[in-house]
Amino acid sequence: MKEEYFLVPTKDGSMKTFIVHPDDGQPHPAIVLFMDIWGVREELCGIARKIAAEGYCAVLPNLYYRQGDIANVFWDSDGRQISLHKLDETREKIVHDQRKKLSNDMILSDVADLLPFIRNLDAVKSGAMGSVGWCMGGWIGYKTAVEFPDAFQATATLHATKPLSDRADSPHLQLDKMRGGLYCGWAEHDHLSPPDMVAELEPLLVSSPVDYVGNMHKGVEHGYTLPDRDIYAADNAEQDWKEIFALYRRHLNA
Repeated sequence: MKEEYFLVPTKDGSMKTFIVHPDDGQPHPAIVLFMDIWGVREELCGIARKIAAEGYCAVLPNLYYRQGDIANVFWDSDGRQISLHKLDETREKIVHDQRKKLSNDMILSDVADLLPFIRNLDAVKSGAMGSVGWCMGGWIGYKTAVEFPDAFQATATLHATKPLSDRADSPHLQLDKMRGGLYCGWAEHDHLSPPDMVAELEPLLVSSPVDYVGNMHKGVEHGYTLPDRDIYAADNAEQDWKEIFALYRRHLNA
């Protein structure tokens, strides 16, 4: 495997981006990893390597680059990352404050700048690409799939944050623009995308142009797929990854 950090030029500066791919001299479909609220950290770099090992060029941008090279994570006595809703008020505020400084318009601007950079990489195969996102990154996955449908045609979201809301920029209002395939891993005990929200969203996805597959995991919480998390559910996460790689093969490897 070959891995490297790049500085991607954007309208607001340089976005540090971790890229890893097979070291075979061949181009591979690109997969963009959209970070969660915590930021880019070794946990996500490890997942990028997992994706690359399956024959893809994994691209992990630091969307917090305007604030510096940050990733605010907190560990318990067992060496596991403490979930946001289990933090004390002071530390929880630190995490929320870093998210509040990143607007949705900034994210879409950064992705617009990232796409031509990806397409110009020798390690990237021309054509459509995929994505995977967690928490707020799941929302980003939905939003980029409807804003850049020619690029993102194999979208995976894991415990996405509020893909259906009353906001004017809610992704569910543009689902008719989606193309390709979509896989969503849901958590039964998710306060950010509870089962009743999923039940309202899924008929819209089924009737949209996208090839949708979803899995509501019983007994797990928001954040269950992340391997360093205190609520990690390994069996459920591996079920998701089987579906995600099947999604990528269907829509990117033809």
